[in-house]
Amino acid sequence: MNFPVYFWLGSLRIHPHILFESLAYAVAFRLLLCNVRKDAIAPRQRSSVIVGGMLGALIGAKLLVAVQHLDLIWQNPQQLGLLLLQGKTVVGALLGGLIGVEITKKIIGVHQSTGDVFAYPLIIGTAIGRIGCFLTGLSDRTYGIATTLPWGVDFGDGILRHPTQLYEILFCVCLLFLLNLRCRYQYRNGDLFKFYLISYVIFRFFIDFLKPDFHFLFGLSAIQIACVLAILYYLPSIPQVFYISDQK
Repeated sequence: MNFPVYFWLGSLRIHPHILFESLAYAVAFRLLLCNVRKDAIAPRQRSSVIVGGMLGALIGAKLLVAVQHLDLIWQNPQQLGLLLLQGKTVVGALLGGLIGVEITKKIIGVHQSTGDVFAYPLIIGTAIGRIGCFLTGLSDRTYGIATTLPWGVDFGDGILRHPTQLYEILFCVCLLFLLNLRCRYQYRNGDLFKFYLISYVIFRFFIDFLKPDFHFLFGLSAIQIACVLAILYYLPSIPQVFYISDQK
């Protein structure tokens, strides 16, 4: 397999990252629109929450990716503009989106949790997007460190690497199963989103040890530090979110 793996539509050559990222956004947004019909808040308030979350996600994704690649910026300051234009990270988007939603809710006076409708769309969208990351190869910078394991992938530099994008897709599939199982038991409004977010940032904290990222602080990358902060923020909620009580 030669990376990037382009797709052809007649004479038009489509980059895999653009194709699957667009597909991820489209599917996730469609699922979100289906889910909001079950929500208790007013449609106008829900629209404001979605917009606030999207703006927060955009800012968070760009800021965290810039910090994540400070080594590249130090070597070549002109890389900053390119990173802000093209780069983004799922963890930054999630945490930025969370902050954007909470700020929006305070402004419009919404006090109830609104995150559950986002859980399934985010998981499925992430899984679809990671297909594009994998097929893009080295230029996507989401590959893993070198490995001697039989499933190591040569992305084009002659080195067998951990296919961390595929690991994340597999994790998302498992998380869908676990979240569906959690839905069968008693939970409070907002617990499903917390279940998803806590599970995802824990996964990302550990899987990022398999990535050749710049170690920002304490031997951790910027993304891993963001994951730790998110876990600490939700630490009081973990017993309630992951505790399985009687079925509904």
